[in-house]
Parts: sequence; C-alpha cells; structure tokens
Amino acid sequence: MYQALYRKYRPKTFGDIAGQEHITETLRRQIISGRLTHAYLFVGTRGTGKTTCAKILSRAVNCLSPEDGEPCNKCLSCTGIEDGSILDVLELDAASNNGVDNVRALRDEAFYSPASVIKRVYIVDEVHMLTTAAFNALLKILEEPPEHLLFILATTELHKVPATILSRCQRFSFKRLSPDAIAARLALIASSEGFTLTADAADRLSKLADGSMRDGISLLDQCASDTVVDISRVLDTIGLAGRQDILRLAAAIAERDLSAALDILEKLYDDGKDMASLLNELAGLSRDILVFKLSPDSGLLSAGYDSAGLSALSKKLTPERIFDHLAVIKEAIFGLSRDGCSRLAAEMCLIRLCDERLSDNKSALLSRISELEKSIRSGARHIDPVVIEPPPEPMIAEAVEEPEKPVVAAIPDSDMKTHIPAQAPVQTPVQDAGDDVWASVLALFRKNVPVYALLSDKSKVRASLKAGTLVITAKDKFTSGTIESHQLDAIREAVSEVLGKNTNVRVETGFHDTNEGIQDKLDSLSVFGNVEFDQ
Repeated sequence: MYQALYRKYRPKTFGDIAGQEHITETLRRQIISGRLTHAYLFVGTRGTGKTTCAKILSRAVNCLSPEDGEPCNKCLSCTGIEDGSILDVLELDAASNNGVDNVRALRDEAFYSPASVIKRVYIVDEVHMLTTAAFNALLKILEEPPEHLLFILATTELHKVPATILSRCQRFSFKRLSPDAIAARLALIASSEGFTLTADAADRLSKLADGSMRDGISLLDQCASDTVVDISRVLDTIGLAGRQDILRLAAAIAERDLSAALDILEKLYDDGKDMASLLNELAGLSRDILVFKLSPDSGLLSAGYDSAGLSALSKKLTPERIFDHLAVIKEAIFGLSRDGCSRLAAEMCLIRLCDERLSDNKSALLSRISELEKSIRSGARHIDPVVIEPPPEPMIAEAVEEPEKPVVAAIPDSDMKTHIPAQAPVQTPVQDAGDDVWASVLALFRKNVPVYALLSDKSKVRASLKAGTLVITAKDKFTSGTIESHQLDAIREAVSEVLGKNTNVRVETGFHDTNEGIQDKLDSLSVFGNVEFDQ
C-alpha cells in the first residue's frame, strides 16, 4: 500500500530534524550526560517536528546501544517502540482523550515499572485540549513522578496550558522552518523518489508551506504525478496564479483600472484558480511592495518577485494606500470562509481596491488624504471637490398681527344682559412653511402605518415651525405622552433629514379651535335666544 511521503520520510534521528538544532543538540547532550528531566513541553506551530522529536526522544532514552545521544533504531527497544509493540511507550491525543477519567487511568498505570524498557514514556499531543479537571489530575503526578516515568507534552497553543503545568516542565520552542530548509529537504525527497524537482518549483512549494515541513512534503506529494515537477505543474495542480498574472493584476489596481482588473480575475477564475489563494498571493505582493517602499534593501522581502517589478509598483502606491489594500484583502479572505460566493467576494474586493471611496475604514480615509496631499505637493492647482448640496431652507411666512383687543358685541337688555365677544373677521390663512416640513416628515413615516396614522390625524396632532423649532401640539395628554415616549427621537431624526440640519422638536398639549370650531360653539348658544353681534 502506498505510504504518504511525509510519513515515509519522517526523521529517525535528531540529526535528521531540519531547522531545530537549538533543541536537538540540547536533548542529545542531556541523554549523553544522563541529566534528563521527568517532563518536557514542546511548543510550536504545525509541522515543525514536535511529535517527531518526541518519538525520537522516547527511543533514545530506551535505546540499548545509543550512539552519541542518538537512538540506534536497530535494537529491540527501538524497533519495538517504532512499530508500537512495546506498550510502555504510549502516544495519546488529548483532543479526543481530554477527560479527567482518561488522565486518571493514565496516572494509575504510570506508577507501574516498565516491563521491557528502561523508562515508561507518555507522549501527550495537543495537551492544551485537556479540561481543567484533567489538568488538575495530571498536575499531581507531575509534582511527584516515579523514577521510571517521562512525560513529553506537545501543544500549538501555549497560552491555554496552565501555569502550574508550565512550571513543572522543561519548555522547548520549535521555530518555523525557513524556506531554504524546506526546499532542501524537498529536493532530497524528490531525488530519493526518482523524479526531478526544479529549483523554482521547490522555492514555490517551500513558501506555500508557511514554515511547516509536513505541509511542504504533502504539497510535493500532491504534485509528484510526473517525472518532472516544474513551476507550471505546481501552479496547475494546486490552483495558483502565476507571478506575472499577480503583477499584472496589482498594476491594474494601482492604476485604478477596474475593467482590466476584472478581466484578469475572470481569466484566472475560468482557468480554475482558487480565489482564496489568489487573494493570499495578492496580499503577499502588497506586503512586499510595502516593505520595498519603506526599506528597499531589507532582508524581509519574500524573494518571490524581482526588484524591478516591486519598484514599478511602489512608485504608483503610497504607504497609506498599501495599508488600505492589505486591510481590504484581509477582510475579503476572512469573508471567504463564511461565504460560498468566492468569485463575488473577490470581485467586490477588487472594486474596493480600485476605488477606496467605497470603503469606510480608517485605512481608506488615510489613503484618500494621502492622495490629496500628494496632489498638492505635485503642484496641482485644481482639485474637484465633492459638493453636497444642502436642502433648501424653508420659507417662513410672515406672522399675522393679532388685534390688541377683541371686538365686543352688545346684546340688548330686553333679551339678555350678557356681553359675548363677537367673532373676529375671518383672516385668509397664510401658508405656513411648517406645513410643508410636516408633510415631508409624514412622508418618511408612510411605511410605518401605526405611527403615520397617529401623526397624520389632524384632529389629534398638529405641527408648526416656530423660530427654528418644530412644535408638535397634541389634543390631549395621552397623545402627547405617546409621542414623547415612543416617537420623539424618530421624529427628530426625520425633521433633521428634511431640513438638512439638527432641529429642535417640542411637544405641547392642547390646541386652539379653528374658525369652524368657534362657529359650531356660537351656533350652540342659540338655546339662549336671539343673539345679535355688533359688526
């Protein structure tokens, strides 16, 4: 049966582990001098050699004929541990055995002396997945371990391991592997397997591995379907865009040529390129452009693009705009994990990259300010501003002067000795600007049927604009209380939207009758007899 390359070429000795010499040399010296501790904690990202190093250490401490701190891999102990026939060396996955009962069973067995090896070794992978109760159960045996016991704990998330556990372990931090180290191991594996791996293909695979040797070997295994693995094979198999395509896409974005950017994206999409990988490559290029612009001779460049291409793009982009690009791309990549429309997400990302006015984050605002400053420094005499026309001010009708004294009608003593104020002459009403404002406000509430029904009822609610304040007069306290408690904020926002400025809104209770209402009351006085009014 075919065996995966990362399993087939797993290191057998400390010397085979690439890029972790600061750890392997320390462990070898401890084995030679016999100064082994009872608990080790291996910390690092995925694929950096934590579990591999733990297995080598378990064989080295039990090897019958060690060679300079290395396991011989030939004696009964080494071969038995390697094939799993020796049960005194046990590997546990804390992700699936994280309960307190699992740790208690382990603790009960740990006190027994090993049957066929020198030390009983427990390798606990992903130890941060243990529950709090399980950690407490493990702590007891770490405090007072038997002479024959060795714990090797491994984790990718150190912050989740309790401090009480950390203080009882020797901690070793595994570094991310360099692209050169990964590329060298990939070339060695390709030679052993009998196929050719070109230098540029090995370089691209080592960068895609992101510091993980296991990921790099797995990618090589995926591409090794022919006698020659070159860069085109890698791009086609993994679904990546070529560097020239990414450079052309970045150039179109720098020129704000949205049509060209979308055309390039469509071609790459039709060729089966993965949109998430495309955005990741675009983010990597933007990062290199930023580093090149700030420090051209920096050793932090990824070496994926030549200096000429980075120089041409860096002249077209300001640091502020590059920061905006990175923020937009990061948001788009994060959204791809939750949304299945990868092409739509990538297209929206390109649109926002070409026009930062469509983004509302701080990076986009700084980019726009930077463009204005650049235009001013370059001597541009005219910059078209974005003009927002304010809404027209409402026309306020002139106030109608009220008579100083009401006209009094005299009623003859023979009929009734009562003086009743005569009806004032009917004035032709002047159109109040508040009516237009209130009508516009009501139009905004038309979809909210309950609110619109109450506010548009003239028998209960009226409104007028007085000295810049919209006064809403309700007929009774219940209506005014309802408006003040539930609708006042919404009305204030609507009035400000209509007038284009913040406007005060006041609610009052009780309004005066109209002329028609007064006439109705005067007609009701007929029960007292004939009443005549002085004209």
